[in-house]
Amino acid sequence: MSRIDLNTLRDRAYKCACEHGFHDQERSNEHFLCLVVSELMEAVESDRKGKHFPADEIEEYNNLQKGKFYISVFKNYIKDTVEDELADAVIRLLDLSGLRDIDLSALQEPLIDKFNIDPEFISWKSQLENMSFTERIFFMCSILTSEISINGIVKSAIMIGFLNADILGIDLLWHIDQKMKYNEFRPALHGKKY
Repeated sequence: MSRIDLNTLRDRAYKCACEHGFHDQERSNEHFLCLVVSELMEAVESDRKGKHFPADEIEEYNNLQKGKFYISVFKNYIKDTVEDELADAVIRLLDLSGLRDIDLSALQEPLIDKFNIDPEFISWKSQLENMSFTERIFFMCSILTSEISINGIVKSAIMIGFLNADILGIDLLWHIDQKMKYNEFRPALHGKKY
């Protein structure tokens, strides 16, 4: 997994969402959390259909995307895969953390090291490793709908998102970066109502 400042990533996600009209009107935390749940359900559907991005194609993808056909390359290789949908869920959480000014420095990289040395991460990871993909997604949804503070919900869900990706062998930061680049080219509200 790449090394990155999660607060910088948060700011990038929030800036893109603002530029695309996602914050033109005031909406509740529940609205934004529901959109995260919708991305997680899309990840489940992608998994059910066997739509995964083969990690061994990253180099080929990187070579292709250097050209002027970035959007079509993204759509052909990554769009609607499990990796893409998990990235979407975390991007929505990063955006919400930007909107609500949630400091993510406690979750700073390298997360993989934290998974192996931080007692809280080790406990969560060992529990998640014993779950199926759908059970891990359900667990993440239960965090999103819990009665803890929005700060706690967002931080816990981001951590679960990265833990899930680690268990699946997904470089989630790479996929988040690819999806953010793609999102920058999209129309207002990504062509949707909200």
